[in-house]
Amino acid sequence: MMSISFIFFLISCCYAAEKLSSYNVDPSETSVSGISSGAYFATQIQVAFSASIKGAGIVAGGPYNCGGQMSYTSCMYTSSPSITQSISNTKSWSGNKIDDVENLAKHKVYMISGTSDSTVGVSVMTQLYKYYVTEGQFIPSANVVFKKELNSAHTFPTDFDSTGNNGCGSTSSPYISNCGFDGAGAILEHIYGSLNPRNNGVLSGKFIEFDQGEFIADARSNGMSTTAWIYIPKSCTDGVTCKLHIAYHGCLQGYEKIGDKFVKNTGYNRWADTNNMIVLYPQAVATNTINMGGGASLPNANGCWDWIGWYGSDFSVKSGKQSTAMKKMIDRITSGFNPIDAPTGLQVTAITDNSVALSWKQVSSANGYNVYRNGGKANGGIISGTTFTDNNLNSGTTYTFTVKAVSSSGSESGASNSVTGKTTGQPPAVGTPNGLVVTDTTSSSVTLKWDSVSHVTTYNIYRNEEKVTSVSTTSYTDIGLNSATDYRYQVSSVQGSTESEKSNEVTTTTLADKVCYNDNNVNHVVALRAYVSFGYTFALGSNQNMGLYNIFQKTNLCKEKVNYYVIV
Repeated sequence: MMSISFIFFLISCCYAAEKLSSYNVDPSETSVSGISSGAYFATQIQVAFSASIKGAGIVAGGPYNCGGQMSYTSCMYTSSPSITQSISNTKSWSGNKIDDVENLAKHKVYMISGTSDSTVGVSVMTQLYKYYVTEGQFIPSANVVFKKELNSAHTFPTDFDSTGNNGCGSTSSPYISNCGFDGAGAILEHIYGSLNPRNNGVLSGKFIEFDQGEFIADARSNGMSTTAWIYIPKSCTDGVTCKLHIAYHGCLQGYEKIGDKFVKNTGYNRWADTNNMIVLYPQAVATNTINMGGGASLPNANGCWDWIGWYGSDFSVKSGKQSTAMKKMIDRITSGFNPIDAPTGLQVTAITDNSVALSWKQVSSANGYNVYRNGGKANGGIISGTTFTDNNLNSGTTYTFTVKAVSSSGSESGASNSVTGKTTGQPPAVGTPNGLVVTDTTSSSVTLKWDSVSHVTTYNIYRNEEKVTSVSTTSYTDIGLNSATDYRYQVSSVQGSTESEKSNEVTTTTLADKVCYNDNNVNHVVALRAYVSFGYTFALGSNQNMGLYNIFQKTNLCKEKVNYYVIV
């Protein structure tokens, strides 16, 4: 029977992947992240090319160059590897083998360590934190977040279910889990600041399998697949200035091992789609021979990124084979950057009951302009001049406008100053939201949803007749509530400065504080806290694997809500 790797090899021989294209990506907006070996590799890329990287997300990774100084096992599990040489190497290589270490001071880093991760434990990640902050003093403490209270194993944490994902407390393929925590979002928002809400629906862009082999000679012998993946949002295809994030999978997570699960189920694309961000998914592969020129004495059988010297002792610096390939990919993608100045002097020049006229100063290098009303594009084709009249508006309504310059390649500048204009006359009535219901309740939160109202983009949420917040979606989760407490909710619509009547009122009671049961798996099933499948026991609701179905296997289960139990 042919092996899976051999099948992929045959496919790669017969299938010509696309050439990686260039895009209008700002080179200063490039970041990296990774899990496990991908986390170690992300740190290597961050440090080696610090002038080109603005931040990193590290999930279950350890200190820079750790695998080049000691046995890889000393950089894993529950060890506490010394960082003295890591710090010394970083300083001595600065400006030569790696970029100037002073660049790191501007970086943002988000670190995630699961409390149940025994593969790369919190003690290892603590050493990485010390390398970055307290002992290495390369990055200010204010720029580094170390999240170490997440109840997860060696897995990438998300807050949604995906095909084939494993339980949050389980270290098993595909090493992607619904842990009730958006790891990708936390990483990206820390690096880039506040982002637009993610797209939980159908994505606007496309996934492209491209030829990775052109960036490294003899790719497969050096631990890299001949093809890799990239997600391009529609806005980036259309020429908008975009960002670049590179997500490195861990061992046993490459496309040849788990298909497109890491590419499509980690959550990065949801954020990228609404924030003009390209996501690059490089691909590592297994090699079954020992590279005599490397620093490792065993083969890379699990398709890990090179963090111990499989393909050369220079693996963690700019000259490393995989490192060099990555920089070439970054340079290719960002080579299409076409910066253009933002317009200035935007002003309102005239107002009627259904129109607002605008003007702004010319940008010398602009091919045209786009006007944005309340965040959405107001014009059809590109505006060639420096004036625009926005017609067919509602009377008595306030609108906010910005304008962006468009380059000859179709890329947009940043936004101009914003101006507001209120049409004359009486504003139209704003519809009241219907269909308000409670969709979920826990001991500390209540989730609501309601029907959308035409031409409305903002809704006010009221709890016990007091306004809680405003949202742009038709759902909201109210958190930080008291357990076993009654709450009343209403919602209103907002259009401009006009607010509708409040909706129907719904009432609900938060659950009592979490109740836990420490019992054998048979009794858990009998009590309907768990179920059996193929001889294994799974927690009801969370579907976490509790082990074998017998009276000897004991599990501590806690009830988080009705018919939903988690392992603690």
